[in-house]
Amino acid sequence: HLPVHRLVRARHRLAAHQTMDRQVRHLIRLVDDLLDVSRITQGKIELRRERCPVRTVIDQAAQIAEPHLRSRGHSLEVFTPDEPIPVFVDVTRMTQVVANLLNNAAKYTNAGGRIEVRAERDGDDVVVRVRDSGIGIRAEMLPRVFELFVQADHATDVAAGGLGIGLTLVKRLVQMHGGDVIAKSEGIGKGSEFVIIFPIDSQLPAADSPEKSEPSPEPTAPARALRILVVDDNPDIRETLKDLLELEGHEVTLAEDGPGALAQAGNGCEHDVALVDIGLPGLDGYGVAERLRDIRGTKGYPRRLIAMTGY
Repeated sequence: HLPVHRLVRARHRLAAHQTMDRQVRHLIRLVDDLLDVSRITQGKIELRRERCPVRTVIDQAAQIAEPHLRSRGHSLEVFTPDEPIPVFVDVTRMTQVVANLLNNAAKYTNAGGRIEVRAERDGDDVVVRVRDSGIGIRAEMLPRVFELFVQADHATDVAAGGLGIGLTLVKRLVQMHGGDVIAKSEGIGKGSEFVIIFPIDSQLPAADSPEKSEPSPEPTAPARALRILVVDDNPDIRETLKDLLELEGHEVTLAEDGPGALAQAGNGCEHDVALVDIGLPGLDGYGVAERLRDIRGTKGYPRRLIAMTGY
């Protein structure tokens, strides 16, 4: 039997390793997408085409997206004709396209939603539709969703977690197959549909010209020790922020949702700062800020509120 203090340290190390593993995998996906966009714009990606049924592409994409779909409690339905639709594509890249759309649908659909993939032949073209029962897209955003680093102002209780490059990658990979992608939505709260259209057999068009982005500003270090309330529903972010802030000498209290934040603010602890995630489930960050202002006269009210968001 190990001493208690060694067991505690072992648990902390395991939790830290699991956090690092999840975040590194997420970072790898983001970097891979960025590199893919860069390679496409520079014409450095060569498609390795082969003939296969379009159902094979969809099934492989569903396998890739399955963990994300399962974690959100979504149902996925796939509809294809009884007669297979043969396509001449880079299977890996086209699977990447459909998987990105499925992950996007899962991300912006509230837990327990419905996602549908439907494939059909339209003359010499293949049409693949990815439809969800999610939060939808405003009409004025539809023409811009495929632009690099653009993200719609989605509902605040849905965790985004991306750079706005997934749909850009989808668009460019489909264009390399001689096709196009269209985004459709009847508005906020009415779901979205992404329609992929590409020829069954086609030649490669030229790649698009590269786009530029401006660097992000460097973060600044804290000036003095503070009593900080961190409110975030993502345990990795919550615990990592706590560790970093405590390394800087701050005193940190944690809350995983809005009611928990209000309870912490009302328990007599005088917080200097509250770091509040906007995209909280149920009572979102804006609601937390309003409630905290309602209890402004109590001891627990933070002197400063700082919003955190991945949108």
